[in-house]
Amino acid sequence: MNGKYFYFAVSALFGVLSVLFKFLPFFLLQILTLYLLYKFKRFSNIQLTSVALCFMTFMFIGYHSASNNKTVIPASTTTFYLQYTQDPKIDGDLLQVQALDPHYKEKILVRYKIQSEQEQASLKTKMYYQSLCRISGTLEKPAVAKNPNAFNYRTYLARNKIYWTIESEENPLQNCSPLKPSPLVMIKQLRYTGIKYLESQFPVEIASLSAALIFGDRNLFDPDVLSAYQKTGIVHLLAISGLHVSLLIAMIFYLGIRFGLTRQFMINFLLIILPIYVILTGSSPSVIRSAMMIFLVLLTIKWRARLKLFPLDAICLAFLAYLLFNPLIIFDAGFQLSFSVSLFIILSAPFILQTYEKNLSRMFATSLIAQLAALPILLYHYFEVSLIGIVANLVYIPLFSFVYLPGLYLLFFIQVIFGKTPLILTKFFLAMISLANHLIEYLADFSLFRFIPGRPNGLFLIAYFLLLLALFYLWESKVFPKRKGCLIIVSILLLISQQSWNWLSPYGEVTMIDVGQGDSILIHFPHGKGTYLIDTGGSINFPEEKWRERAEPFEVGRDIVVPFLKGKGITKIDKLILTHGDMDHIGGTFSILKELKVKQILMPDVVEPSAVELDIIKEAKKQNIPVKKVSAGGQWTDEENGFFIVSPEKDYTGERNGGSITFIAQIDGTSWFFGGDLDQAGEEKIKKKYPNLHIDVLKAGHHGSKTSSAETFINQINPKVALISAGENNRYGHPHQEVLQRLEKTNTIIFRTDEQGAITYKFYHGKGTFLPYLP
Repeated sequence: MNGKYFYFAVSALFGVLSVLFKFLPFFLLQILTLYLLYKFKRFSNIQLTSVALCFMTFMFIGYHSASNNKTVIPASTTTFYLQYTQDPKIDGDLLQVQALDPHYKEKILVRYKIQSEQEQASLKTKMYYQSLCRISGTLEKPAVAKNPNAFNYRTYLARNKIYWTIESEENPLQNCSPLKPSPLVMIKQLRYTGIKYLESQFPVEIASLSAALIFGDRNLFDPDVLSAYQKTGIVHLLAISGLHVSLLIAMIFYLGIRFGLTRQFMINFLLIILPIYVILTGSSPSVIRSAMMIFLVLLTIKWRARLKLFPLDAICLAFLAYLLFNPLIIFDAGFQLSFSVSLFIILSAPFILQTYEKNLSRMFATSLIAQLAALPILLYHYFEVSLIGIVANLVYIPLFSFVYLPGLYLLFFIQVIFGKTPLILTKFFLAMISLANHLIEYLADFSLFRFIPGRPNGLFLIAYFLLLLALFYLWESKVFPKRKGCLIIVSILLLISQQSWNWLSPYGEVTMIDVGQGDSILIHFPHGKGTYLIDTGGSINFPEEKWRERAEPFEVGRDIVVPFLKGKGITKIDKLILTHGDMDHIGGTFSILKELKVKQILMPDVVEPSAVELDIIKEAKKQNIPVKKVSAGGQWTDEENGFFIVSPEKDYTGERNGGSITFIAQIDGTSWFFGGDLDQAGEEKIKKKYPNLHIDVLKAGHHGSKTSSAETFINQINPKVALISAGENNRYGHPHQEVLQRLEKTNTIIFRTDEQGAITYKFYHGKGTFLPYLP
């Protein structure tokens, strides 16, 4: 069976996906696989039957997992007896910790708002494991994604078999009784204690990197540094990977032999500690995969006469074992990246990598293979890839593998054993880590090397897969005619195919993005002929005590608008229209300016701009972005589409909402009214100035507040559709019932972001359809 476990792994993958995704495509792929194995691999009937049975077995496993992936806890339950199963996360005044309800045998995510700085300090030092705690609170469903391409927190938790969050009314450690410790819990407690020890004994730069490389925990990292690692495509180095595990195991084996222990003893010892090490490092997919593979390799060494295993067999058996126990892990980005990158490197090693004699060229080829293997997965989950990561890997992989990994283990054990680390060592690693972090933050700002085609759909995922197969075949082949030319063509297709479709697509859209209590509207024309963003949403953050502040507070521009745009492959905004100076309309602008190219900013011609508007003007000046003050009478056209500004008047001096940029747009034959937070007084002026004005689509002013959308105004413009952007359960009660009644009287169809998420109008050659994201 050597070398044939690969086909069983493929069949298992098809079996699981046929149930969890779509049956027919993966069933047909399995039939095709069986035919190819019969035709070209000369599989016997027994072998073909075994492969088919593997497909059916994993199809059943996937079905069983999906059908049981639901809660059994009654929604009305308010009192729970829970055992904490994961390390707590304390971020400012928020405590989150995962727990298990032994009665229902179901996991719950416990959330608690910390009441004081003293309580926060106490919770950071408490032991969470080995206790049964009584918790009172209300069960709540996790948040769902309300915008296209947004992270769906509810789905993510459900795939980890968590269906509820509970908002605890009291300190979650207040009513606890001790439990008899189990080996698993003791290892988890040791991990938590180790992370806290690092945090207390070392500078934050050393502690954060040590926690990541020793215990697989990245929570101590500065969000900006972590973001820089992600943007440059080398964040995998902060996860404990196969390379790290292999190096660590090799060091332990070498030290054991040097101390006079036998090879057989060391192999047995490593087989025992590998499962412990997996738990101690957080049980991430990359750790589990690498530990499984090393475990299998050690077994083959132990039973050399009876068992022979190739690296390809080892990764396939690890894949089969992982899916057997957790089919839903197939959706996990870490799982996908770990197995795909490792598989491509294993397959390339004998045919591609061995052709490179020099270490540097071989390292470069390995880095390139890893980036190519990860490309479709990174684009699907994160919408972008940094091409500079190929070069950055050449510097940072040796740094992590041969300096950081052994050095930080050495620092940790010296501190544990002697209670003090030599100052020279601490200063050396602090200087090196700080320098490396500054360099990676510098490289992360190189927008030239960012590849952002957006999230690929199913067809483009298939296209990427086929292009990668062609690329690796040509790379491996030495006799293919015009090989170099074909390699260049395939490489270009890999980079431009999806972006070309983004440009060639004949469909345009107007999307009211769900930014909560705020406004942000995208207008995107076909064939890349223009992209406008009206407002950016914004988070209103009130001053808080230092201890209450989150490490990375939620910010609408960074966390909602930018991912939404990048998910569509949009990297350039032709006009950023900021209707007025309220934070809930323009607070996300700084993230837009940081992450995307903005060609022009339009702002209302007011005498007294807000402080935020002035800050935006300063930032625009730094980036050489022209800022244009606009008022009634201004207009521009974009081929057959026209935009006519009807408010405010020049040098407006009144209340801020009344000075909102208000314009009428003719988009693909449909008339739209965009007015920011324009009040009824402003509407009355427009009504008198344009008595024959009729509108197809109204963007209701001020989030559906009764201070806008006057009855006389609605009756005159007689909109067919009204869009209302309001936060779910917002404290202002928007949209007000009076406004909804006014719109209903004119038989206007109402779409609301608080109930339906993002609202998209997709148009094509004079015809369009409204598509709410939530049904």
